[in-house]
Amino acid sequence: MNKVFAVEQLSKTFDPDTSPIHAVKDVSLEICENEIIVLTGRSGSGKSTLLHLLAGLEKKTSGSISFKENDYDKLKPSELTGLRRTEMGFVYQFHYLLNELSAQENVSLPLKLNNVNQDKANAASIEILDSLGLGHRIDHKPSELSGGEKQKLALARALIIEPEMLFLDEPSASLDGKTTVEIENLLKSCTKNGTTIMMSTHDIGQAKRLAKNILFLNKGILESNQLTETFFLEPTSPNAQKFITGEIVE
Repeated sequence: MNKVFAVEQLSKTFDPDTSPIHAVKDVSLEICENEIIVLTGRSGSGKSTLLHLLAGLEKKTSGSISFKENDYDKLKPSELTGLRRTEMGFVYQFHYLLNELSAQENVSLPLKLNNVNQDKANAASIEILDSLGLGHRIDHKPSELSGGEKQKLALARALIIEPEMLFLDEPSASLDGKTTVEIENLLKSCTKNGTTIMMSTHDIGQAKRLAKNILFLNKGILESNQLTETFFLEPTSPNAQKFITGEIVE
């Protein structure tokens, strides 16, 4: 299968000159197209930072990142921004929806930023909101929506550009079972339509249901990178084994 991402010795250190925090340390991995990759580990293990680095939302300290053979180091800031706008979607843990805009306006915004005709952008946003069961909410502001509806809205905004790569940070945190199932089914359908997904989650059950590969991070270090069934049967990391069985990972 074709590679979407190639990462070599990637590191991110915050406050390197005062009190250095090694959020991500020497991570190397490859991501192939049309797969769901789950990033897991305890809180503070570096999952969100790694997602932000791959999406070009955070500057690395060292190492290399290539997306479809586009080396981030060789891209101008405007080129990296263009890549994100046209080929990547990101769903944040706290949504970051624009409260002054309606649901439909939030979703159509990425298309308008890509200079898509307003009528086409509006029609596409209404169509995707309908498909997610939010057709009756198109004129509502995010503050008027439930937690599950906000998450669906954030997903719709990320998917409206039909991204090659979709990043999700804890996509079903605090959601009820019904909404979680709906979102998981949507993610599975995305891979069939050509989207590759990398997501972080604390939910072991969700990882089993969705992932082809599981990446286990601990203190910024990638301790396990395994097929899902192998990860749960024979994890290569003792800390991963503790995480799976619910023990405290120090």
